[in-house]
Amino acid sequence: MKSIAVYCGASPGADPRYADAARALARALVDHNIALVYGGGKVGLMGVIADEVLRLGGEATGVIPKALVEREVGHAGLTRLFVVKDMHERKAMMSELAEGFIAMPGGMGTLEELFEMVTWAQLGIHAKPIGLFNVAGFYDGLVQFVGHMVEQGFVRPAHAALLQTDADPDALIARLRGTAAG
Repeated sequence: MKSIAVYCGASPGADPRYADAARALARALVDHNIALVYGGGKVGLMGVIADEVLRLGGEATGVIPKALVEREVGHAGLTRLFVVKDMHERKAMMSELAEGFIAMPGGMGTLEELFEMVTWAQLGIHAKPIGLFNVAGFYDGLVQFVGHMVEQGFVRPAHAALLQTDADPDALIARLRGTAAG
């Protein structure tokens, strides 16, 4: 696995552990020689993970819609920064550039991007692994809700299992590597 798209907040969140976890995930990516693909901003957790990957000598590729360049303050110091037309183009390009996906804590946009990749995997559009970086139990409620959807017959167990969940970045990367399509 050479690249992972990380979805995360344009905000740092309320808990300083989120930024610490972004730095830890950056370290794990660099240690495993995996390039970061992300939303291209320099604010919030997006900026934290990109800055740390770069500081550690790793590769960081951003993909940001033209309309968000100023709003999310596009990161000028990246290995590569692609400015695209819109969110649809952003998500498609990130999917093309990445060999796997990780969702860190974030807001509605993070969830939207995560669930689009899960849906695409469910439909056979891609066979790339998907992870939830469950920092400080951030995704516990979501994991429980996905279980509820399975119990209620709306999600197949195999589709729920597409979400690999871990609170340790190295363990999560190992899990994604273990499920990566050859």
